[in-house]
Amino acid sequence: VQLQASGGGLVQAGGSLRLSCAASGRTFSRYGMGWFRQGPGKEREFLATITSDGGGTHYADSVKGRFTISRDNAKNTAYLQMNSLKPEDTAVYYCAADESGWGEVPTEYDYWGQGTQVTVSS
Repeated sequence: VQLQASGGGLVQAGGSLRLSCAASGRTFSRYGMGWFRQGPGKEREFLATITSDGGGTHYADSVKGRFTISRDNAKNTAYLQMNSLKPEDTAVYYCAADESGWGEVPTEYDYWGQGTQVTVSS
């Protein structure tokens, strides 16, 4: 499956962005989906994951209550709604697809999008 992340940009602290991850090539509804980010000089960080049918979600403590993951299998797209953004949320954001389930560990994921830059100004 090919993944295309979009929706990043420059936003002021306290603002919101919605990221999209459009999938093509294989049956999107088979895959658990995850969102990760990587800031300059940092390791890739888990943010949120959702089951293949959208019935289950799980978040990192750092974004719980601010970020919401969702998906629309009819549109082959996953989303990450980000509210109350902080300067420390500045990073490249990646979506990923997991054939075997869903989880927090990047190596569990089989396919990755190219990343979209999010910059939060103070």
